Amino acid sequence: MKLVVAITGASGVQLGKKFVDFLPEHIDVHVIVSDNALTVESFENKNVTLHSSENIAASVSSGSFRVHATAIIPCSMNTLAKVACGISDNLATRVAAVAIKEQKKLLLAPRELPFSAIALENMQKLATLGVIIAPPVMGYYSESSSLEDMEKFIIGKWYDVLGIDNNLYERWSEHE
Repeated sequence: MKLVVAITGASGVQLGKKFVDFLPEHIDVHVIVSDNALTVESFENKNVTLHSSENIAASVSSGSFRVHATAIIPCSMNTLAKVACGISDNLATRVAAVAIKEQKKLLLAPRELPFSAIALENMQKLATLGVIIAPPVMGYYSESSSLEDMEKFIIGKWYDVLGIDNNLYERWSEHE
């Protein structure tokens, strides 16, 4: 599986990094980090290729590269608006546009609170196109006892919708 992960904005960068770090090693991961993401740390996953957000000609920007899914975690409101309007002025927005064009899975994790009416309208527009809108929302039923447990729950739910097997959180069983 080829997966593109774009990390946009500064708030929530660690959640995007953990999303990449927890990925199974068999996944071919291409990471795009925006200038506003501040620092690029090393990634634990061995199959990570880093791309500059300014390199709009990178391999991942083409539909012929055959990416299976794209996730933008976190997704800044600027990136969300650009994707909703079809603006492809950097690599993150370009791969999102390609995912929509190719009808591939695209997950956006908007990170602002509260959401403005404009942001909600952009999310609704994208959701009607099949884009997965999945902000990092706490699942109180997950019985998480720490921030790390909550992050694993959120990341595990993102993996679920992208079709990535995981055991990052405890699932409901038939016996409960």
